[in-house]
Amino acid sequence: MLRSYLRLMLFTLGLLVGVQVPGFIDDYAKRVEAHRLEAEQGLKGFRETAQRFFQGDLDALVAHYRASDDPVMRSDADSVSHLVARDRLLQQEWQALQGPWYQCAWHVLAMANPGLRQETFGAYSYQLLLRPEAIAWGLASGLLLAWVVESCLLLLGAAAGIGRSKKVLQRHRL
Repeated sequence: MLRSYLRLMLFTLGLLVGVQVPGFIDDYAKRVEAHRLEAEQGLKGFRETAQRFFQGDLDALVAHYRASDDPVMRSDADSVSHLVARDRLLQQEWQALQGPWYQCAWHVLAMANPGLRQETFGAYSYQLLLRPEAIAWGLASGLLLAWVVESCLLLLGAAAGIGRSKKVLQRHRL
């Protein structure tokens, strides 16, 4: 009886953890989108200048600023270069999150920008989403956690000889 309750508790814990996955991925995607739009807004004037004088090439604009005799322009080259690099990073992150759910999940888990992931984690508030993908993640996580923990405990018990009935032991002695 206690084993059934423990199994149920493990399943519930896995379910509650599993339903957080789609919410976290969604929050990460929204954070990337917000930063991406902000980066685009910050580059808007520089894009217009690059379009007018360098056929839209921001790298050529930065190179022009760096080559200038004016120390203010050279200093601005570093600022613009940083904005361009940030915009490219956010565009890549955004593109990676446009694929199927499993690709997005893998990206957030293994390949996401560490700073953005940490920022998302710091601001994340736990939620219970009732969307189909959240329910699927929850059920899969609950079953997996309950199965893995119970299997490990049964293997440890079998190795230690715990849990064998007297009939089984007598049968093996014969």
